[in-house]
Amino acid sequence: MSEVELKTRDLVFMSLLMGLGFVLHAVIPGFFFGMKPDIFLVMMFVGILAFPSIKHVFLLGSVAGLLSAFTTTFPAGQIPNIVDKGITALVFFILVLTMKKYKDKPFVTLAFTFVGTIVSGSIFLGSALLMSELPAPFIALFSAVVLPTAVVNSLVMGVIYPIVLRINKQTNKS
Repeated sequence: MSEVELKTRDLVFMSLLMGLGFVLHAVIPGFFFGMKPDIFLVMMFVGILAFPSIKHVFLLGSVAGLLSAFTTTFPAGQIPNIVDKGITALVFFILVLTMKKYKDKPFVTLAFTFVGTIVSGSIFLGSALLMSELPAPFIALFSAVVLPTAVVNSLVMGVIYPIVLRINKQTNKS
């Protein structure tokens, strides 16, 4: 099987990540003018780190965008969610490619997650601003939701990604 083909095992794992991200995004309430922390990003980032190919990135970004659009509590946040996840997935992938030999180092994955979350929040708010008006000033939404989410997402990645690496090593042995 060629390197770029989507293997069933990979699709199942990515589906589990997207399902978990969907549930987390659905149950976390919007707390600041409808905006909520986006833990879904961590699941998308884990998928990109585990399967760093452009096919996987497009698939993960598209699915994450659509699923988060279904569960958004932000006024008119559907399209910004789709735009944000697609672009963020590509930016995160470029980060992974440029720092490929360091991608499994804990500090680097935390930094990638922090930067990816900042990029995502900026794109989300920017596209929401372009499509309609924001329910609060950009800087207020960014400061109250995006920055704290970047910290939380980095911490969550610090817990989840080592587990994923262990599982991946175990499944590759069999």
